[in-house]
Amino acid sequence: MAAVNGTDLAYVDEGPREGIPIVFSHSLFFDRRMFNDHLSRFARDGYRVIAYDHRNQGASAPAPRDQLDMDTLTDDAAALLEHLELSRCHFVGNSMGGFIALRLAARRPDLLLSAVALGSSAEEEHKLAEFSPLVEHLTQYGPADVLDTLMYIMFGDTTLRDQPELCASWRSYMSRLPAGVGDSADGVIRRGRIVEELAGCRVPVLAVAASEDHAYPPPISGANIAAAAACEHVTVEGAGHSVALEQVDIVAGHLERYFSRVGTTM
Repeated sequence: MAAVNGTDLAYVDEGPREGIPIVFSHSLFFDRRMFNDHLSRFARDGYRVIAYDHRNQGASAPAPRDQLDMDTLTDDAAALLEHLELSRCHFVGNSMGGFIALRLAARRPDLLLSAVALGSSAEEEHKLAEFSPLVEHLTQYGPADVLDTLMYIMFGDTTLRDQPELCASWRSYMSRLPAGVGDSADGVIRRGRIVEELAGCRVPVLAVAASEDHAYPPPISGANIAAAAACEHVTVEGAGHSVALEQVDIVAGHLERYFSRVGTTM
């Protein structure tokens, strides 16, 4: 547990201390375990790997709604990187984690070797009218009677059909989330755009979209980010919003190739 930026963040820190650091930042409705397969893989390859829980999620400290905006969570991430004395790292985020990755790339280039945004967006919420009632329902009643909706948002059709064990495990996790997760969701859907801040970004950025993303489909999660940050983008087939979980090998392959090209210095 790290006491940073006025909160306590739970994290894991694995792999050789001298390895190039990769920090993984999870999606809304998940926790740091969504990157477990990536942690194992990259630690075996000699990277130092860190994954953490956002405030108000996972094993990190709870927080009120007015402390769950994406700017505060970005400050949390920066404070954690400084706390761990990582120098520069690759920062990989899925959805909510991607919002943070892009903000770090724009605002704290001194901390990053690269930023990777998976299933994410540089824009304001394009489904605000659709998601607002869901967020308020979560806040009042919790997730129990909207689990089908959450699963549809968070996973692609192929995964929902072909990976029943994966889906069952995370459905069970989501069913136990407290009503307070609605406050975290509110911070997601009411985020500001980062497009203008990314202009002239000095940090290499990779945008990873998924062909079956029901929340931020291409081009939102791919070409639009690439246009804003003058960066690369790829699309993963047969995956949805939680692309890091749904197609581990394909995503890890993209990360490996990208990190190799970016190198270890800026």
